[in-house]
Amino acid sequence: MKYPTCAKCIKKYCTKEFYKEEDLPDFCPMKDLTVKKLIAKSKEEACSLKKVFETTVLLEKEGYAMVRGKLIPARPRIKELIELAKKWEIKKIGIAFCDGFSDEVLKLTKILEKNNFEVYSVICKCGHSDKTHMGVPEEYKLGNPKSYEPSCNPILQAYLLNDSKTEINIIVGLCIGHDMIFTKYSEVFVTTLIVKDRYLGHNPYAGLYSAYVQKFYEKDYP
Repeated sequence: MKYPTCAKCIKKYCTKEFYKEEDLPDFCPMKDLTVKKLIAKSKEEACSLKKVFETTVLLEKEGYAMVRGKLIPARPRIKELIELAKKWEIKKIGIAFCDGFSDEVLKLTKILEKNNFEVYSVICKCGHSDKTHMGVPEEYKLGNPKSYEPSCNPILQAYLLNDSKTEINIIVGLCIGHDMIFTKYSEVFVTTLIVKDRYLGHNPYAGLYSAYVQKFYEKDYP
């Protein structure tokens, strides 16, 4: 079986209505019989998730408006989140957040509550555990290794929201890695509203274009 490297495909044949299999690049897995079976299986799974999947497609359509013959974006991500939750008939929403985003989470909570959702939020430092209590060497602390330094606990964040019976969970600013751990332990679907990027003001997208940060991607840069 060939493994996907779609980023290197110039013509993006999957986005076209028609294409010839012989035109696909050599590295394309779509030629593989095993992958063709996976395509069929994925369609079956999507159909079995009918309400969940079809509403995401409808949400995309509703996210645009036709203005002077052109499709333009019609609403921000928070509004899309609200509309998706309504379509899924969600009542309880969980938020796992970094304490550095406390102001933003309070604003988000008020917006969601105004739209009649029950909102449960858990801060990253929940549990009041020192980093060494989480199996982390004391020399990994930011400050004095011998002093108390609270640890993030994405597993506990997930446990608490699971116990609250939230129906979807939102990540706001969790550290990279912690967001993955939280997602692994969450029992419901997770979406990210704010991605943490300390250097770029929480806009990692800028890192693909700014010449000032290219040095960070050099293999031998410390």
